[in-house]
Amino acid sequence: MPASKTLPSPAPLLKPGETVVLFDGVCKLCNGWVRFVIRHDRQRRVRLAAVQSPEGQALLAWAGLPMDQFHSMAVIRDRYYWERSQAFFEVFAQLPAIWRPVNLLRIIPRPLRDWAYDRIALNRYRLFGKYDTCLLPDPDHEQRFLKAPR
Repeated sequence: MPASKTLPSPAPLLKPGETVVLFDGVCKLCNGWVRFVIRHDRQRRVRLAAVQSPEGQALLAWAGLPMDQFHSMAVIRDRYYWERSQAFFEVFAQLPAIWRPVNLLRIIPRPLRDWAYDRIALNRYRLFGKYDTCLLPDPDHEQRFLKAPR
């Protein structure tokens, strides 16, 4: 699991081997990314959680990531998490084989990839817009979103 960060305990709320993508729920670009993942992840290998949700907040706290000013997508599985460009590639690794050529972009040095990622992430609201509140998932996609047991 290249360039992942490892923690001593498994992530809360996740079943063993389950992958979740944390995203900014008010960001229009991020919501477009979520729709892309839902559309192309036909095997349902990836779950989703907005960083503003209780589930997202619990996972951010587990990883020691900022809970109020979050400027990066994160991918979490078991005791591992990835951020920024590494998270982007980890999502593509979960998608069907037709998307695997995207991983060829890993040849770009990580500092340069993360620099480009950060430029987009830090300007995402200005470039793509922002919703006033987190959008609720469509009823047919609701099971894709991580929900804490009630």
